[in-house]
Amino acid sequence: MQIQEDQLKKFILASSLVSKTDYSDAEKIAGEKNQTPGEVLVSNGKITENDLRHMQAYVLGIPFVTLTNEKIDFSILSLIPEPIAKAHNIIAYKQTSAGLEVAMLDFDDLPTIDSIKKKVGVKILPRLTDVASIKNALAQYKKSLKAEFDDIIQKETNSLKTVAEENGEAVTAEDLKAMAEDLPVMKIVDTLISHAISQGASDVHIEPGEESLVVRYRIDGLLHDAMVLPKEAAAGITARIKVLSNLKLDEKRLPQDGRFKISNEDGNVSFRVSTLPTYFGEKTVIRILRESSHGFTLEKLGFHGDALEWIHEAMKQKTGMILAAGPTGSGKTTTLYTMLDILNTPEVNISTIEDPIEYQMARINQTQTKSEIGLTFANGLRTLLRQDPDIIMVGEIRDGETASLAVNASLTGHLVLSTIHTNSAAGAVPRISDMGVEPFLIVSTIKTVIAQRLVRKLSGAREKYFMSEVELDVLSKSVDLDRMMEFLKKEKIVAEDATWKEIPFYKAQKTPESPDGYSGRMGIHEVLKVSPAIKELILKHSSQDEIEKQAKSEGMMTMLEDGIFLAVQGITTTEEVLRVVSE
Repeated sequence: MQIQEDQLKKFILASSLVSKTDYSDAEKIAGEKNQTPGEVLVSNGKITENDLRHMQAYVLGIPFVTLTNEKIDFSILSLIPEPIAKAHNIIAYKQTSAGLEVAMLDFDDLPTIDSIKKKVGVKILPRLTDVASIKNALAQYKKSLKAEFDDIIQKETNSLKTVAEENGEAVTAEDLKAMAEDLPVMKIVDTLISHAISQGASDVHIEPGEESLVVRYRIDGLLHDAMVLPKEAAAGITARIKVLSNLKLDEKRLPQDGRFKISNEDGNVSFRVSTLPTYFGEKTVIRILRESSHGFTLEKLGFHGDALEWIHEAMKQKTGMILAAGPTGSGKTTTLYTMLDILNTPEVNISTIEDPIEYQMARINQTQTKSEIGLTFANGLRTLLRQDPDIIMVGEIRDGETASLAVNASLTGHLVLSTIHTNSAAGAVPRISDMGVEPFLIVSTIKTVIAQRLVRKLSGAREKYFMSEVELDVLSKSVDLDRMMEFLKKEKIVAEDATWKEIPFYKAQKTPESPDGYSGRMGIHEVLKVSPAIKELILKHSSQDEIEKQAKSEGMMTMLEDGIFLAVQGITTTEEVLRVVSE
């Protein structure tokens, strides 16, 4: 269904929305930018996206539909699974005797239309629509799923109460197993997990209280109340999760750890389960690990400029250490996996020792630690060194023995990647030193330290504003604005003659699809290259502040500065950056 540009040109000019001069200018720019003249006219504000799509629909002879205020029947909407609808911007919204009407942005996406036709077994009637319509329809998937969950809870509450009352307080392992296999409990746990995955949650917290069971999801780093269940549901839900993760059903006095895996349309999803006895019962936390997460690049993770060059330079080394520093959940492991993906060529042998294995990667030998049988990071690393590896990833350096082995491995012809829990890049040096590694060994091995946090990204809707004198004065107390401006000009983010008063910032705007105005997360980083001057400071047992001061003088951008760098580009807000980077 190819659109003829000359036909579209005639129609645009005939509409009198655009002058011939404007169209000619758009044609010249389109050739340079590899875009269509129509797309250039939209980006230049000469016509709206709706105008262009209406005209494209007319030229193609396809109806144009608007779904912005349309409530779509969930049975029809769900004919196209949400991941496909999201990936291909295609929505099933109406079914008649003539076929299934689908609204789409890309009128040329024939493979997707064919695959939907095979799935539903009816004729597909394509219609053109706009971005706002697609967003509105995609939001309805989540609303419908939540309504479905609420229905299940209401429907199954009575039977859950009956089970709990009949069994009383002293329940045996057999009773708990029966509760775990009870249909209402299975339905609730399955729906809870699928709802968490669809919401993009990284963790599920199931917390027993005196009168109820609270379920919270961690989404984009923040916990949100998801639902409140009857107190009677607690025993059955906990038992069901224990059965799935192969834990002891009748052990309620000690913490337990386990894991299980499911497959869905997005691929394999692993769950790491932790139970902990509390005053009102066992609290359960489920960590969601999407094994199919791949295709990251360092640029997509947020690295840029000198920091990006320093990392690539360190990865070219045959020996030495690259460390990723930061608290739990700051994206350290994802950064290391991205580097491993770049380094993963047929010429090298890559081995890892991890806890847990978060992503599975082809051609990489991944080992899971099992401390209960003595397979710790240190013991696993000893064995890896006998496996003739070129590159080793150690999930975490958490004690002196592991630190010493990792340093020795990097001295004897291996490139070692690992994580460490410190708040800044410079803080990794005294931390390694505290573990008993001598300064002369640190300077011989560590090439680069990456410290990072994750900030929430603004969703599509956002409000532009310019900082006042007072606001700039407040910001200048947290970050050196003159130094920041140099970074922005160096990477051509702002014009050479720009001033802070002319630079726009953005605020989050709440929408039905994004209640807090944010969607997804991105890394902010500081990358410390261990230069000759920094080596001298390490050998002199200099403080963390002195090392950081030297690194900044050599061009290191701190995490706070990197956050402001993203805020200027409209990717996040200054409030979010200051919330995450709180010293």
